[in-house]
Amino acid sequence: MNKPKVLVTRRWPQAVEARMAANFDVDLNPADKPLTEADFREAMTRYDAILPTVTDRLPATVFAAGTPRTRILANYGVGFSHIDTQAARARGIAVTNTPDVLSECTADIAMTLMLMVARRAGEGERELREGRWTGWRPTHLIGTKVSGATLGIIGFGRIGQAMAQRAHFGFGMKILVQNRSAVAAEVLARYNAVQVPTIEDLLPQCDFVSLHCPGGAANRHLINARRLDLMKPTAFLINTARGEVVDEHALAQSLWFGTIAGAGLDVFEREPAIPDALLHADNLVLLPHLGSATRETREAMGFRVLENLTAFFEGREPQDRVA
Repeated sequence: MNKPKVLVTRRWPQAVEARMAANFDVDLNPADKPLTEADFREAMTRYDAILPTVTDRLPATVFAAGTPRTRILANYGVGFSHIDTQAARARGIAVTNTPDVLSECTADIAMTLMLMVARRAGEGERELREGRWTGWRPTHLIGTKVSGATLGIIGFGRIGQAMAQRAHFGFGMKILVQNRSAVAAEVLARYNAVQVPTIEDLLPQCDFVSLHCPGGAANRHLINARRLDLMKPTAFLINTARGEVVDEHALAQSLWFGTIAGAGLDVFEREPAIPDALLHADNLVLLPHLGSATRETREAMGFRVLENLTAFFEGREPQDRVA
């Protein structure tokens, strides 16, 4: 029996690619560049499975032409807002993702951003590298204390809870939570957290706000100019969720005019393009989408895709089916 024909849209860790090639008839993307919509429309006619990731865009138009050969989109990543799941479902195409395995490392990056922007680490490193440091002095690069501060978490799923674990038990932070559904009392109690009804209730109370909510149209510009104005002028915004969740123009205005103290971003609206107003903001720490970027996590993500793919082609329900 012929193996299912599979397209991997970007380069994956070598160990995962090797195991995938052993189990399926695999085509890789040696150029490691994002595919176009035209590429995906053509691929839909040639492959039984396509394995996209966050750099890929699969809107409804990708699914519009002809009868697809593709039966499953096994996404490499937990977020899948780049895929029109309704259009996929209408064409009988399953969609899976990779939850659980990247929660710890993404929370680590959120903590990294929070500590860096609070303690002005990015500014300090630039000063050193540019030869501008003149030595220790009592008023040099005074930052903000993280320990004991109030952290607001928007989106209290696996990653939000991993962030709460680090912040509460590592830094003694008070945790406030805003989530689209009620969080179980025992989960809140685990972190001594308090759930508040709305984002508007959350923002004015927080010294730091960390975003861990889904992307997509429903949450586009969830953090906008009006909501940024609700934050304390001494507060910091952290985003490791999806770039579209934050209105970057409004954020740049808040940073330049000092209506918030700073921000840390690992994701952006139009990756890899970054607006100049953000690139040149000293009170902003920028990372190139490193949330899951450890060898252990990137391999685990790939093996999770493999598990979903194997289950699907063996006639079993994939454990991470989202559409």
